[in-house]
Amino acid sequence: MLDIVLDTIIDLLKIIPFLFVAFLLMEYLEHSISKKRNILKNSKLGPVIGSIVGVIPQCGFSVMATNLFSAKNITMGTLIAIYLSTSDEMLPILITNKVSFKLIITILLIKVITGIIFGYLIDLIFRKKDKIKKDLPICKRDECHCEKGIFKSSIIHTLKISLYILLTTFILNTLVYLIGEDTISKILLKNSFFGPFLASLVGLIPNCSASIILTELYLSGVITTGMLIGGLLTGAGIGILVLFKVNKDKKENLFILLSIYLIGVLIGILLDLIKFSL
Repeated sequence: MLDIVLDTIIDLLKIIPFLFVAFLLMEYLEHSISKKRNILKNSKLGPVIGSIVGVIPQCGFSVMATNLFSAKNITMGTLIAIYLSTSDEMLPILITNKVSFKLIITILLIKVITGIIFGYLIDLIFRKKDKIKKDLPICKRDECHCEKGIFKSSIIHTLKISLYILLTTFILNTLVYLIGEDTISKILLKNSFFGPFLASLVGLIPNCSASIILTELYLSGVITTGMLIGGLLTGAGIGILVLFKVNKDKKENLFILLSIYLIGVLIGILLDLIKFSL
């Protein structure tokens, strides 16, 4: 149990700097360039930039993107592109196991290209519906602490979200510990049509452990390439967890969650059908 507590705290400490930077950036956009705060949202390169940045092995980027999306500073397509390309702990594990450079690049390219394609597709579908919010007085925003200045306000937001993440991550780490990786591998149904469905579901676990489990299982020959990619595509770290906390539109959150899951399943099934191997 002590190990679980320590792992939870370490995971949180890795994320806090990204949380603070994200909130500081949001506050700056709101206070300093409120009339142009949607400049990032209007960028046609959003999904491309998001997918490329997402491959950096830190789940903190998905958290930053989530906070920017909740403030409507990036589009839904850009957010989903980042979620799909997020590498989490997959990259360090592959490097540690001394796998081929070709394998690593192939996985990253699949994630980046998938993110770009579906990011633009989502933005195309919601181009008319995804209206930019009208500018509101700065202190009319939800949970605003404007009178305290952007620095103190960012600290307050960071502490609130950090507490939320701490409690939730502890529960998830405990469940993974109790269930065990061996049990998870047995229920993933390798070489079954339903394998990508289950692997993509594991990837949705809002914790860095999901990418670790999937990568280790693949290197051990327990799951297929399609299952690995499907699970890694849905593995947005704690980004989804933060999304449901900071974004008030629950229907929108559920749509994003369902979208990345179905995309992961679709790509996973396609790769398995063509017998794609790394």
